[in-house]
Amino acid sequence: MPPAGGRTFAYLVSPARLARRLPPGVVVALNASEFPVERVSVLTLNVWNRSGPWPERLALIKREVSRLAPDVIGLQEVMRLVRPGTHEALSPEHDQAAEVAAELGYEIAYAPAADYGNGLVMGNAVLSRFPIFETRAFRLPDRGTGESRSLVYALLGAPWGRLPVFVTHLNWRFDHGFVRLEQVAAVTARIAELAPPLGGFLPPILMGDFNAEPDADEIRYLRGLLVKDGTSVHFADAWVYGGDGSPGATYDQRNDYARRNREPARRIDYIFARGPDAELRGEPMKAELCCTEPEPGKDGPVWASDHFGVYAELQMEPRSL
Repeated sequence: MPPAGGRTFAYLVSPARLARRLPPGVVVALNASEFPVERVSVLTLNVWNRSGPWPERLALIKREVSRLAPDVIGLQEVMRLVRPGTHEALSPEHDQAAEVAAELGYEIAYAPAADYGNGLVMGNAVLSRFPIFETRAFRLPDRGTGESRSLVYALLGAPWGRLPVFVTHLNWRFDHGFVRLEQVAAVTARIAELAPPLGGFLPPILMGDFNAEPDADEIRYLRGLLVKDGTSVHFADAWVYGGDGSPGATYDQRNDYARRNREPARRIDYIFARGPDAELRGEPMKAELCCTEPEPGKDGPVWASDHFGVYAELQMEPRSL
C-alpha cells in the first residue's frame, strides 16, 4: 500500500510525471544527484545462506554492493529468525537481508520458502532504494518433490512510476526440470495478475536463482521460445541483451565453494524484464557478473558466495524508435 504520513523521497524526474504515476499521499523532493534519469540498476545474488565464513563473506558482499550501488537487489537463500506467526525478523541481527542492507539505505521485502522450525526460515528478499508500497509472498508448486520454494513481490515507487519486482529461487535438482517449468508458469501467472500489461505499470523485473541453463525448457518458456499449455510469454534476458557475449557462468568451478559440488560451470542466475514495451522501457542496456573475485581470509580465499551475482541496467525512461 502507499506510504502514509507525507514521506519524502528524492527523484530525478519532473513533478508532473510523478504526479501522474505515483500513488496519492506521497510528497516528492527533487534531487538531481540521487538517481539516474534513464535506467534502473539491479543486482541478483544467491547468498548461500550462512554457509562458510559468513562474517567475511558479508563484508565482501557489502563492498560489492557499495561499488555497484544498485537501486534494487534480489537475494536468495536468505536466512531469517522470525517472530511467531509472522514473517518479521526478531531483529536486524537475525536477518541476513538486513545485514546486507545495513547502512546502505535499502528497504526490505521478504518471503520465506523453507521453514526449519523454532522460527528459523530461509527465503527470498527484495532490497530497494525506492520506497516499497506493497509486498506479498507466494508458494510455488513443488509437484510432490518436497522442496519448498517461494516468490516475493514488491511494488516500488520508482522515479519513472510503479515498478513491480519479483524474486524467486527454483528447485535445484538436475532432474527437476518438470517442476521448474511448472514454477515459472506459476511465477508468470502471478506477474500477469499483479502487473497486467495494460495496468499502467513499468515493465516488471524478475530475477533470482533459476537452477536452469539458458537452453532449458523453463528458461526458453520465459524467453518466449516455448509454448506451454497453449500459453506463451516473453521476458528479456538481461545477459542476452547486455552481456559481454561469454557464457556468463554464475555457478563456476573456479569458485572454491562451488567446486566442492563437482558440477559443470553454467549460467543459472538471471535478471529478466517484461520488455521492451511500446515505449522501449524494460530494455536491458548492460549486464555483467559481480562477486566474482575472492579475497584472502584467515582460513584461505573467501568468496562472496558459491554463486556469482548478476548486475544489470534496464531502460526505464520512455523512448521512441
